Amino acid sequence: MRENLTDLSKHIKFKRKQNRLTQPELALKAGVGLRFVRDLEQGKNTLRMDKVNDVLKLFGETLGPVVIDRSNLWGDE
Repeated sequence: MRENLTDLSKHIKFKRKQNRLTQPELALKAGVGLRFVRDLEQGKNTLRMDKVNDVLKLFGETLGPVVIDRSNLWGDE
């Protein structure tokens, strides 16, 4: 799970920089706290999905389910 959060944190940071926003500007525009943006970009492993979606909405994105290969998930062959 940590890998996905790292991917998400890198994505958010990339999108923020691509849009030439500082962390405080992103927080203000998304309606979340600066600490939340910092935690998000640092890959904190416990974040509120609604707040993540508030940030992603600025970039025209949202969280959603992703299909994964379950064959190795439980040791199934």
